[in-house]
Amino acid sequence: MSDKADRLKKARVPQQPQLGDELQHRLPPGQTLTDSFPILHYGEVPEYDLSTWNLRVFGEVEEERIFTMEQLQALPVTHTVSDIHCVTRWSKFDTAWEGVRFADLMQQLNVKPEARYVMLHADPDYETNLPLEALLTDDVLLAWNYDGKPLTAKHGWPLRMVVPQLYFWKSAKWLRGIEFMKEDRRGFWEDHGFHNIADPFQEQRFSSDEYEMPEDEWKYCEAD
Repeated sequence: MSDKADRLKKARVPQQPQLGDELQHRLPPGQTLTDSFPILHYGEVPEYDLSTWNLRVFGEVEEERIFTMEQLQALPVTHTVSDIHCVTRWSKFDTAWEGVRFADLMQQLNVKPEARYVMLHADPDYETNLPLEALLTDDVLLAWNYDGKPLTAKHGWPLRMVVPQLYFWKSAKWLRGIEFMKEDRRGFWEDHGFHNIADPFQEQRFSSDEYEMPEDEWKYCEAD
């Protein structure tokens, strides 16, 4: 998995599907719209006991915090509907999520003013980095429900990030830790050829222009 960027060199770029004007502006360049929900991740699907599961918040905070699922679900609950975009070239419109906004979780923390970046830590041994500013929009959630039901294990149960404005590898499944940082640090895929920012409308897929992504890469994945 770690050489994925190398494996995807020099692949062809797909033709943009034809959509009506009311939808076309929502589809980033090089993406294909799908009604399914492809399942992609690094490593095995972890298993959890919610009686021992927790979320650790640490780094550039005045006090480290540990949250249980019960404590997270006691915070203000938000429902969002958003479009999501995967680097493997699929997009899915109008996905419905339920959870707590990252911005609302921030109200429970004493984050130091010098914190400018966040590393999301997830099982198994996965991490991905984001600017703190990118996590403060209203549609960024720590989500436990999708489409009115609890997340399935393969989609990140019991908790995943949802960061719709970036390619979906930034929306870490199986979230276990949030680290606030003064300086940026690359995560797992970012350290293996993927772009550090990951804006789908800018096609920020890779760290180098020599890489590309096959148009049909996502079609070989399991999907719901």
